[in-house]
Amino acid sequence: MDIYHIWADLKDGHDAKTFADDLNAYLGHLRDRGLIERWRLTRRKLGLAPDWACEFHIMVETTDMAQLDAAFQSAASHEGKVEELHSKVYSAVRKVQFALYRDWPD
Repeated sequence: MDIYHIWADLKDGHDAKTFADDLNAYLGHLRDRGLIERWRLTRRKLGLAPDWACEFHIMVETTDMAQLDAAFQSAASHEGKVEELHSKVYSAVRKVQFALYRDWPD
């Protein structure tokens, strides 16, 4: 399993609940299309995190790099429903950081 990590802070004026709903719609759409397996949204609590970490942490799981690449290709297509859903999420965030990890030993 590959786990794509995303850390993000929201731009001023963006509501956390709306962000969570929009993220659910976007990643749920990718899951329903078989482009990801599952995902999880967490929020920092009590300010406990490394200095570099943002308020929100999203973990997206895929079975392999081919599935992750298909999800990236879908987002990069800027077409139809995917673009509409992705832009709602992406336009709400600032200071985005990414990482890719995998189950180990594999």
